[in-house]
Amino acid sequence: MSGAPRADPSATPHSPATGQVTTASESTPFVEILRSDWARLAPTTSSPLTDAEIVQLRGIGDRLDMGEVAEVYLPLSRLLSLYVANAKKLHDDTTAFLGGSTARTPFVIGVAGSVAVGKSTVARLLRELMARWPDTPRVELVTTDGFLYPNVELERRGIMARKGFPESYDRRALLRFITEVKSGRSEVRTPVYSHMKYDIVEDAHVVVRRPDVLIVEGLNVLQPAPNGRSLAVSDLFDFSIYVDARTSDIAQWYEDRFMQLQQGAFANPNSYFNVFTDLTAEEARKRARLYWTEINEPNLVDNIRPTKARAKLVLRKDSNHSVSSVLLRKV
Repeated sequence: MSGAPRADPSATPHSPATGQVTTASESTPFVEILRSDWARLAPTTSSPLTDAEIVQLRGIGDRLDMGEVAEVYLPLSRLLSLYVANAKKLHDDTTAFLGGSTARTPFVIGVAGSVAVGKSTVARLLRELMARWPDTPRVELVTTDGFLYPNVELERRGIMARKGFPESYDRRALLRFITEVKSGRSEVRTPVYSHMKYDIVEDAHVVVRRPDVLIVEGLNVLQPAPNGRSLAVSDLFDFSIYVDARTSDIAQWYEDRFMQLQQGAFANPNSYFNVFTDLTAEEARKRARLYWTEINEPNLVDNIRPTKARAKLVLRKDSNHSVSSVLLRKV
């Protein structure tokens, strides 16, 4: 498959003066804001994170720095805090209208995008930034990796090679988890996935206890319901973000990350991928390209990218991994 950019209904020419998308028909549901214009929306306060904290938050291959945090993610965290405040006001007004007294439920944010595009870094960063805002001191993050079927079940179903595709997840369990969080349950448990073991950790759980904000990060979190009739996980999100980039750039990032892991984490004798440590550099690159073209690119093209239009906000990245523009759904 070609790594060339594909047609994107939300990618239309922007106005140099405002950084916003303008078309004759104005048929796009998004407004595009250039990086320079988006940066001006940042709060006047400086970034609450230190350089050391940023280094800890960024994933392998990401080039996150203080400038990126200040110009892209601080304004985004402020926008999200406004959405949270409006949701709280709507809850209070509705409760008063009904004459009842019910507790406010967590505000749920979905973060989607391809493997190696940097969505995990975005999710971790937003967790830290949003926890600094006064109305959302308790922010928790859950990845959908914990809802992958165990390897033994994937093998039984004959879909081990399609790990990460929609059918490899226990979607009912994921939907039940989000539903329980949104219903206001005091404690909800989620399974734990080990990237070292490449499998679910038996009898291990993460406990979510009524946070102000819950961030749910994963490849396919914006997928519609399989049959088109039942409830989808994305239906329960209060806000959703899609991290976007050219296919060719993501392919390169994936290959570079594989090479770094092959020289680092894969060397751990307990790693599922320890078998790759003896590969030469050329062999490792060939293996990475094979995994990209046969697994990750088809998943991106067929399942992940088609959900981009369902997001409320799209972060568009350049080849250097920095965000070049922000697409925000029109209100």
